[in-house]
Formats: sequence, structure tokens, C-alpha cells
Amino acid sequence: QVQLVESGGGSVQAGGSLRVSCTVSGFTSSTNCMGWFRQAPGKEREGVAAIYTGGDSTYYGDSVKGRITISQDKAKNTVYLQMNSLKPEDSAMYYCAAAYALKCDRWKFSSYFGIWGQGTQVNVFP
Repeated sequence: QVQLVESGGGSVQAGGSLRVSCTVSGFTSSTNCMGWFRQAPGKEREGVAAIYTGGDSTYYGDSVKGRITISQDKAKNTVYLQMNSLKPEDSAMYYCAAAYALKCDRWKFSSYFGIWGQGTQVNVFP
């Protein structure tokens, strides 16, 4: 019923910025924890950020803290991931995920999220 669609990926030079979006459709009332993950070829899926849409709590992975901001536009049912000062190691497929939860305390565990988008590719060139 709930569907996530990512957009905004692309190719940028190192040091540049990019904003990816995740639009939620369908039944959204119970999907209060929204997360962003990324996965590069040969690497495990990594939690980037999460937001508790029922409140104002945000969470960030240590590797991206200070460079990435997660936010939401409730009117548009959209969650954004603003990425600045991008590095080549940020290159990955970025996935949006949703969880039926009251908190995002376990957001770094991908199994916590039951709904996933198809991903949007981000490539950062040196």
C-alpha cells in the first residue's frame, strides 16, 4: 500500500551539493520513521540519516554528520536529504526506507525498515 519513490540523484564533482527526495504515497499514517541508506558496489548497506516524522528527532551516521541534513515537507509527504561537500566515497545507490515505529532508535539496522524505494544513484567524481 505504501510506496516510496526517490528522485534527485545524479553526478557531481567532489565538493558539490545534491539533494535527493523521497515521496511517500499510500497509507502514511503509521510510517513515522523515515531513513536514508546507501550502498556502493561490494559494500554493505549503510545508514545515512533518519527522521522521526511524528516529531522533530533526526539521526545521522558518523561519516556524514555535518555534511548532510535530513528534513521533511509534511504537506508534500516528502523527505529530503541535502548533501553538501560531497566526496567520492559518498558515491552509492541511495535508498529511502520507512518503518512502522514510534521511534527511530534502531534506525541503523536496515531490517528495522519494512518498506523501501527503488533507489537513486549518486556519483561523485574527484
